[in-house]
Amino acid sequence: MKKEIERKFLVKSNFFKTLSIDKKYITQGYISKDPNRTVRVRLKNEEGSLTIKGRSNKEGISRLEWEIFIPKSEAKSLLELAIDTPIEKIRYFIPHGALKIEVDEFLSPRKGLVLAEIELPKENTPFKKPDWLGEEVTGDPNYYNSMM
Repeated sequence: MKKEIERKFLVKSNFFKTLSIDKKYITQGYISKDPNRTVRVRLKNEEGSLTIKGRSNKEGISRLEWEIFIPKSEAKSLLELAIDTPIEKIRYFIPHGALKIEVDEFLSPRKGLVLAEIELPKENTPFKKPDWLGEEVTGDPNYYNSMM
């Protein structure tokens, strides 16, 4: 099982769109929102996945993550079991040196929210924060997808 290590930021401007090398439409729902283990089903364009994530560390930077790809038809069926209305968003992929930044532009339920995530190889990996990133919200449950 891998460890997901990421930091999250609010986005100040749409400049990131000029840097994006790809984007995907995502629909995702939660089968479990237990803080100790969330279970998410996702459709990313035509690709389905099922993901289990453990509790974040106290800083909110890392947690265990297990993911498996599943057929689109199964992902669609599992989305019908989701707690609450599924999240819809567009994800933009931006290279940033040896790292990558993924920016989510939420369409529902928090239309207008734009949130960036930087996946890191280690919790203390340094990186230069681009000017278009705003306040860091790592560890703030108000910005966990499972809490939306």
